[in-house]
Amino acid sequence: MRQQIDALLDGEGCECVLNGLFMASDAQHMDVHTRLEHATPHGVSRELYKGVLDGRARGVFHGKIVVRPDAQKTDAHQANRNLLLSREALVHSTPALEIFADDVKCKHGSTTGQLDAAALFYLRSRGIGEQAARSLLIYAFASEIVGRVGIAAVRASLEAFLHDRLPQAPEEDVA
Repeated sequence: MRQQIDALLDGEGCECVLNGLFMASDAQHMDVHTRLEHATPHGVSRELYKGVLDGRARGVFHGKIVVRPDAQKTDAHQANRNLLLSREALVHSTPALEIFADDVKCKHGSTTGQLDAAALFYLRSRGIGEQAARSLLIYAFASEIVGRVGIAAVRASLEAFLHDRLPQAPEEDVA
């Protein structure tokens, strides 16, 4: 899958919010490219993309925020967070800022990690089986994006889709 999103904020005080979630397993490849361009003053952008990769899956996030010289007082945040569920999964994350104005507030960042062993241990010590605990932690990571969807029916559909994509725990795995 390849996704390309380009947005031009070309009106004073424009706002843009981009939230995205990609999930890949086996040998799937997910490729996400975004470009947000602030062209006028007082623009605000918020971008959060999350990736969940398992098996030999590959992911790419390349996000760029451009702030033109006339886009003073721009406030832009960009983040990419990734969860790798296997040793063979790999993600390439390159958030980028190109700032040509001098009165802005911009930040970007990227994190990649595995499931928190302490959180997994905590759930297991409370009687939750390993597979159910892993599914719960993955759901918690991914549901932040789904929870941001403002239309209830769409959000419910995405929650069901997310639940269906997670490894299912055997009945005896849940206390």
